[in-house]
Amino acid sequence: MDLLKQLIIIDKSSDVPIYLQIANAMILSIRQGRIRPGLKLPGSRQLAATLKIHRKTMLAAVEELLAQGWIEIVPRKGTFVAKDLPEIKRRKIQGNDMIRGYPTRAGFTFRHDELITFPSSSSPSSALVINDGFPDIRLAPTELFFRELRRLGKQRAFRKYFHYGNPKGPDHLLEILTSFLSDTRGLPITTSNIMITKGAQMAIYLATELLVKPGDHVVVGEPSYFAATLGFQQAGAIVHRVPVDDFGIDVNMIESLCKKKKIRLLYVIPHHHHPTTVTLTPERRIRLLELAAKYKFAIIEDDYDYDFHYTSNPVLPMASLDHQGNVIYIGTLSKTLAPAIRAGFIVAPEDFINAAAYRRRWIDRQGDNLMEIALAELYRNGTMTSHIRKVLKIYRERRDHFCALLQDKLGDRITFNVPDGGMSVWTTFIYADLKQVAAKAEKKGLTMSDGRLYNLFKNYNATRLGFASLNLKEQEKAIEILSKC
Repeated sequence: MDLLKQLIIIDKSSDVPIYLQIANAMILSIRQGRIRPGLKLPGSRQLAATLKIHRKTMLAAVEELLAQGWIEIVPRKGTFVAKDLPEIKRRKIQGNDMIRGYPTRAGFTFRHDELITFPSSSSPSSALVINDGFPDIRLAPTELFFRELRRLGKQRAFRKYFHYGNPKGPDHLLEILTSFLSDTRGLPITTSNIMITKGAQMAIYLATELLVKPGDHVVVGEPSYFAATLGFQQAGAIVHRVPVDDFGIDVNMIESLCKKKKIRLLYVIPHHHHPTTVTLTPERRIRLLELAAKYKFAIIEDDYDYDFHYTSNPVLPMASLDHQGNVIYIGTLSKTLAPAIRAGFIVAPEDFINAAAYRRRWIDRQGDNLMEIALAELYRNGTMTSHIRKVLKIYRERRDHFCALLQDKLGDRITFNVPDGGMSVWTTFIYADLKQVAAKAEKKGLTMSDGRLYNLFKNYNATRLGFASLNLKEQEKAIEILSKC
């Protein structure tokens, strides 16, 4: 209604009858795409009141539009802009006469030339997919999650969460998650040390925004999580790539860099390093904390799949031993439940959390309160703990079965190590070109990565083969296709 009031301007001093002015204004707006075909129009009484004209004048305008075929009346439903518009003869646009469609290019300059290309994964074109290492959403307790959403939505006590809230996250989830992280990861934190984000990716972005200025020196592993590395480059950082071996990132090389450069930030993935899945040893973790305290740099500790460890108890995060306030601990809840449910967290000193919450307001006023409260309830009532135990057993079985298939079917053509945790196997192809293998597999009905996301700096001819989202029969079918390719 407000749109029509803005589009229909009546000039009572004009010689053109008012009903024709209204009809012509409507036709022009439909031609310009400002009023879409199929749009339901308000009734004639309502339109007349809005335009402050007599209803008979409005009815005359409606009759004119009907006669020309621009609108249609559907019995018992109302008046609509016609879906099949009258034929419009093409003619050259002169001045501001007519605009066909919305512009494809901006009429102003912006910083698009400074954007670093973010590799995008193509949507799976087949039913069988070996992904990067995602959970099996078929196992997720989604029914219980939606039940909590419905239950909370009906309770008067939770209606406050429909309003604007704390950008750090709802207090209920902050309290639940604080206890969970303290019990499972030894983090001596309070609710003032934690903030909820829409996944780990937002957490990395916020930390980068607060820490990195153009020209700052940032250290990452090589290979490393491509999205984080590209994010640091987008912020203008000078990125130093330090090799990752079977024991994690090379700490000796980091120390050498610290002696030569003013390191601002180290990004490290201690559990099941992305993409190689290796775990950083306790000795190297302690040395990194010592270096951070000595050289005053920040550590982003990305612990994206801490919960999925199969062979022994996982090593406690560096954040649990950080007494100098150098570690920003980042994790995700999305992999535990389902990737589409965006929930992650930042754990850091209170002043950094306050700054991150302030920064978040500029891009996202707050999270999805009701979704986050429902998630808190799943942790409170033990649903998530039970789910984690259940899928750990299933994923361990799938890992063992998948690695046995790889060894049996492809053992002479690939190399890999059985991962201690996570949801994928870092696999190097010895002879065949991985890109050609992936292309052949696609034709045979198997979608898989060609490795380009992990080979941005150096061609390892390797990729992550996710096993968690495939049941045993699906694994057998996928590896059979891969073997033929």
